[in-house]
Amino acid sequence: MNTTCRQAAFTAIAIVSWIATGPTARAAEVTPEEARAIAKEAWLYAYAPLQGYQTMFNQAVNKDFPGYVGGFNRFRHYARLATPADTDIVTPNNDTPYSWAWLDLRAEPMVLSLPEVPAPRYYVNQWFDMYTHNFAYTGVRTTGRKAGNYLFAGPGWKGEVPAGITKVFQAETEFVGTLTRTQLNGPDDVAAMEAVQAQYKLIPLSQFTQQPAPKAAPSVEWPVWDEKKAEGLGFISYMNALLPFLPDVPAERAMRERFAKIGIAAGKPFDPDKLDRANRSELEAGIADASKELKDLARKQTSSKGLFGTRAELGADFIMKRSFGAMLGIYGNTKEEAIYGTQQAGPDGQILDGGKRWVLRFEPGQLPPVTLFWSITMYKLPERFLAENPISRYSIGDRTAGLKQGADGSLEIYIQNDNPGPEKASNWLPAPKGPFFFVARFYGPKQSLIDGTWNLPPLVEAK
Repeated sequence: MNTTCRQAAFTAIAIVSWIATGPTARAAEVTPEEARAIAKEAWLYAYAPLQGYQTMFNQAVNKDFPGYVGGFNRFRHYARLATPADTDIVTPNNDTPYSWAWLDLRAEPMVLSLPEVPAPRYYVNQWFDMYTHNFAYTGVRTTGRKAGNYLFAGPGWKGEVPAGITKVFQAETEFVGTLTRTQLNGPDDVAAMEAVQAQYKLIPLSQFTQQPAPKAAPSVEWPVWDEKKAEGLGFISYMNALLPFLPDVPAERAMRERFAKIGIAAGKPFDPDKLDRANRSELEAGIADASKELKDLARKQTSSKGLFGTRAELGADFIMKRSFGAMLGIYGNTKEEAIYGTQQAGPDGQILDGGKRWVLRFEPGQLPPVTLFWSITMYKLPERFLAENPISRYSIGDRTAGLKQGADGSLEIYIQNDNPGPEKASNWLPAPKGPFFFVARFYGPKQSLIDGTWNLPPLVEAK
């Protein structure tokens, strides 16, 4: 055996000996090239679920987090629009105050009771699982404006549906969340909007049926979130902690078997310090490959269409689609509810810079085709949070007071760090001095937006 063959064999054996621990572990030889490829695939697979876990951990587990909602199975409502101080999720909207809730469905289902909400107020309860798939919707578009009771159950529930339940939604995972949005029509509308939010109720099924509660589910030792750890080899530790709550799906079976070859398995410990330098280097190279590919491809995304939805709606390329969605703006709506447009780079391919002066121009008769409302929201990079500015304007859109159209019906929005002057200030969306990107949100998209016959115009640098 020559030196190269001996080194390759040693690397494969080293990986086998590290993975094959415990009485029932099975060894599977992995070459360095395979280890790198599997690490890349696994990191991309894990990206969206781990971004979702970050939100769930901080909101439902981390009592020291400002956005802590109070635990599972309860709402926390906000009666204001987002500001730069809000860091629960990246790219928060600045259009509709949020209501958050996370459900633990292990012991029994939960019942969501919704009030009658008269027109024209818009609201939507978007429901997502631990994969970040949008598995259910309640609200104006899908369930109407009448009051109703909606049952949310985990994947293994097989109970009887009691009288009084309007509809049942069964999730792929035992833990699910909602990002609920309720329309706010200015400062004078806060009290009326809060009255609507207060009527979003969550109760256990046993309480709804007035039956004894079942035995509580065991407590979970959730790992503390560390973003730097999750970006590197530590993502394996997080995935191993989450996999017990991500049921085996037939479409993923072969993939998970590959992942097991580098130490990814439900509930298994993972210690990167036990890897020798060569093995660790290959895994880290695969992670670096995945991170670069995701960032490079995400930079080219200009629309949310196809990035958010159910597992079936995302299709065969679900990993990259949900990863793009999580990077550009986690928990985006399915395209029938809202469509998002974004730009991160200028015509030269470089990241947008607020030190330059940019114009977003809608030609006459080409304003966004929506049935509800639209907005353009500014975010600083790399944080992807709202950007501080001297006029506290974080978004601009069809509800912005004083927005001026041209005499020909066109509309120009001025995106830059410095004030464009009194004649243009009404249409100014302040940008940070450095890198930025924006997200356009179109609520109630018309068919031309959905089918792509209308598209967001490109940003151009002012002359």
